[in-house]
Amino acid sequence: MKIFIGADHGGFELKEKIKEFLAKNNYGFEDTGNAVFDKQDDYPDFTLAIANKVVSTPDSKGIMICGSGVGACIVANKIKGIRASVCHDTYSAHQGVEHDSMNLLCLGGRIIGFELAFEIVKSFVSASFSNEERHIRRLEKVVKLES
Repeated sequence: MKIFIGADHGGFELKEKIKEFLAKNNYGFEDTGNAVFDKQDDYPDFTLAIANKVVSTPDSKGIMICGSGVGACIVANKIKGIRASVCHDTYSAHQGVEHDSMNLLCLGGRIIGFELAFEIVKSFVSASFSNEERHIRRLEKVVKLES
């Protein structure tokens, strides 16, 4: 599985720490930006880059970090094929994948600390969609909204 990760200035520091965590735990990832801290950058640009990568790369997931995670989540969910959520707890991070086929995790760099973020990321990337009939049925209804 490929993981795409990105952040604006509000999430840049946390992104760099999560990259270290991913590398240490042998997760394959690609940093989609920003490559440098830029106080003037805008979360929609980096969220769009991740969302497009996730949609076009089978079996991939994305992690986008802005100040609160909210703006990134709003942008991500505008992209067909993306199911994003802000998660600041481990249960939502894995349950969102297992029940809702969430493929993009949004985090708030100004909201959570490094250790909690690592646990959330681990829950998210290690989770798989359940393929239970009720979850498939619900996902089909969500996907239908995109057409």
